[in-house]
This record gives sequence, structure tokens and C-alpha cells, in this order.
Amino acid sequence: MHVEQIWTANAYRNFNYLIVCEESGEALAIDPLDHEKCLAIAKARGWTITQVLNTHEHFDHTGGNAQVIAATGAKLLAHANAKDSIEGIDRGLSAGDVIKVGRTVELEALDTPGHTMAHVCLLSRTDTPALFCGDTLFNAGAGNCHHGGHPAELYDTFAAQLARLPERTLVYPGHDYIANNLAFTLDREPDNARAETLLAEVEHQDPNAPLVSDLALEKEINTFFRLHSPSVIARLREAFPDLPERPDPKTVFLKLRELRNQW
Repeated sequence: MHVEQIWTANAYRNFNYLIVCEESGEALAIDPLDHEKCLAIAKARGWTITQVLNTHEHFDHTGGNAQVIAATGAKLLAHANAKDSIEGIDRGLSAGDVIKVGRTVELEALDTPGHTMAHVCLLSRTDTPALFCGDTLFNAGAGNCHHGGHPAELYDTFAAQLARLPERTLVYPGHDYIANNLAFTLDREPDNARAETLLAEVEHQDPNAPLVSDLALEKEINTFFRLHSPSVIARLREAFPDLPERPDPKTVFLKLRELRNQW
């Protein structure tokens, strides 16, 4: 499996992806907003885009569908419950469904509500798993819930699914927000030395060749995985004085999401 991470250089800081079967040259395009770049790269490499997948229904993820499909005849895949919000879905996905790309690539659909209620992530069935997580999980951050989502559902997705994936799982998010997210981590956990070091390394990185994190690293530097940290809880109590002495992880997550909305 080859992963082509495509930096759009747009105002939303989107990443698009081509997932390629190296044996057949068939490719799956994930959230191909920048259809011109996606099509040009596929043509230059001799790849054939046979499927398009939207992680969720927001325009900055679906906006290139029509052009890519018109150029390639690709089939469109998305969450089964997105049929009323994404036009032209050929295959609706549910948890556990497998997407095959060419002869060698298999990706499992994860039903990951929170950012929206019809959001899927993809987990590769490879020796080193890769997670294509749209706007659910970001490097050092979590998706917002402003446009059709719910923070309690996002917590459940993090706790019941993402946190349980192998720590070597590579993380491929839908946007490059890492510097800002690390700054939030340090605002919430000022003694997080790993986040401080990493911020110095990535704040001026080239998004055309960005850091690819894994879940082990995310659990060190992503506030939304660090729900038991005494420093996180102590800082949280400054903003929420009525916080219980030993708040449960869900409460910590929801309060962090509330603060991040205003940060």
C-alpha cells in the first residue's frame, strides 16, 4: 500500500489522500477537494482512481467529488447515513465494512461519530496500521462538533475506538493543525515536555512533507488522550472550579472540548 498525502495549500489547510495498490496501480481518493492536484498526481504516476471516499459530508471534503468522478468514472463511498447529505453515493459504509483497492489493499471502515454523526475513518489492514481519520482525530487535537456533531459522541469514539488501536498506528488527518493544537496542549498542560519539543520541531515544517505521527505519540502530546493527567485536571479546575476532585475521563474530555471551542 502506498499513501500519497496531498497538501492542498488552501485556507482550510486540508490534506487529501490517494491510497494506491502498488501491484495494480488502482487508487482510492480520500476527500479529494483539490481535484486538480489529485488527478494530476495520479496521471503523472500512472495510477487509476477507481474509488472516491468521503470521510464525512462537509464541503471541504466533498467539494472535489464531481470533478474526480467525471474524469475517472470512480465509485463514491461514504457513511451509509450520509445519503441525504452527500450526493451520488454508490456504496454506503457501516462499521466493519472492507474497502478493497486493487489486488493488495484492504481498508476497514470505522463508524466514528462526533465531528458529524455520519463520519467514517479508515484503518488499513497492513503490518503497520494506518488510520485515515478525516476530522475526527488531528495531530495533537480532536475535531470540533459545531456542524452536525456532538462532543459526547466524539468522546465515545476516542475512548471506545481510537484509544484501543495499536500504538504503532500511523495517523493521517484531514487537516494540518498540528502547531496550533500543540499550543493548546501546552496551554492545558504546561509541563508536557514532549509537546514543547515537538512544537519547536514542527511549527515551521513544510506541509508538503509533514510529520506523520502514530498513536503512541498522540497519547503523549494530544490533550484529548491525556484525560488522567494531573496537570491537565489541575489547569481545568482553574476554568471550572466546580470540577469534582477526581473527574471522570468523559467530563475532562467534554470540558477540554468546550475550552478548545473558544481558544
